[in-house]
Amino acid sequence: MSKYAYEYNPYENRTADEQYKEMIRTILEKGYETESPMVDKGGNEINTIDYMGWTSRFNILKNGAPIITERDISSFYRSAIGELFGFINGARTQEELEKFGCKWWKYWVTEKKCAKRGLATGDLGPGSYGAAFASFPTADGSYFNQFEEIIKQMRERPELKTHLISPWIPYYTIRNKDHQQKVVVAPCHGWIHFRIFDDKLSMTMWQRSCDVLVGCPSNWVQYSALLLAMSDVLGLKPYEFIHQISDAHIYANQLQYVDEILSRESRSFPTLKLVRSRERIQDYRKEDFELFDYKPHDKITGIPVGV
Repeated sequence: MSKYAYEYNPYENRTADEQYKEMIRTILEKGYETESPMVDKGGNEINTIDYMGWTSRFNILKNGAPIITERDISSFYRSAIGELFGFINGARTQEELEKFGCKWWKYWVTEKKCAKRGLATGDLGPGSYGAAFASFPTADGSYFNQFEEIIKQMRERPELKTHLISPWIPYYTIRNKDHQQKVVVAPCHGWIHFRIFDDKLSMTMWQRSCDVLVGCPSNWVQYSALLLAMSDVLGLKPYEFIHQISDAHIYANQLQYVDEILSRESRSFPTLKLVRSRERIQDYRKEDFELFDYKPHDKITGIPVGV
């Protein structure tokens, strides 16, 4: 178990959280239908409905970890956690991510997609999350591990407002007629800002682009896990997770699933518990987290994703 004492508010004292459905409704009511560079798994172009600027706030210990209840995601929540800790450890290939329990990148690292960017099949690229988090290139030609250094800073200078991590390496992510992109998918999430108040750790995760039906549920659980792990490493109490999305969108071929999600009542969030402590942030694995008090609606299978 975590070596630091903190307790969740009992499940029966929590209130149902409507923020997920509120976000979906807002996209449908106020969003813009736009062309998308993404295609479905069959290669067909798909448009999106986009809404710019959405913020969700979660006091995890008070009201549970933001793991959606409108559909059951218990079958893959640990894969999402494994993905993020794989990135923290510098994973940038499908083979490396599978060692952390995440297998879904195979649709983005095909021979065709990788060759288009001058990459070997299976390689997410030097502009991917793992490269940015663990080996960010510096001006002197060396590499910088953002998580290692930010934890040192947080221990030495907890009062600072600069506890910030970025997944974005512009040289590898920008593309134009004179510059080849060196990443199969430009990072969508992972701009992370930590703040410490009264021995409590708060975290904002800013996200440039979010597939609300498929991606958002995974993002919420993996960054909740990160807040718990970072709090554990630093000896702090996990407090608030703030999620800010710049471009929140729903794909046109997902609309048939939206009505079912919106028709279901929201239920109280569950407990995501850290059941094993580690000394280093790189040492956490998906098996170190367990889900309790999870009472979702049935699964919804077949929701398509853009690739």
